[in-house]
Amino acid sequence: MTVRQEAGSETDSGVPLEVWIDQDLCTGDGICAQYAPEVFELDIDGLAYVKSTDDELLQDVGASTPVPLPLFTDVVASAKECPGDCIHVRRVSDRVEIYGPDAE
Repeated sequence: MTVRQEAGSETDSGVPLEVWIDQDLCTGDGICAQYAPEVFELDIDGLAYVKSTDDELLQDVGASTPVPLPLFTDVVASAKECPGDCIHVRRVSDRVEIYGPDAE
């Protein structure tokens, strides 16, 4: 079992979060994969994608994955530092974006 599976996908407040990438805006800089390689990966097309809890690349449009608690800070930093402004972190319950280009 990996740390990602053991830790779950909740923030400090106990609210489950998920993350997804808009590949139309991705610049392929790879900053996200540097911050959180357990969550993000560059594919051979040069774009970043999220990975499942089983470490599989999720290439479907709008595919999301849980944000593991131990990686919460890294995932948020990825969203904030992304030059393409393409990383979206949202609550699972109501799909409201809390970090990323559409955050309120």
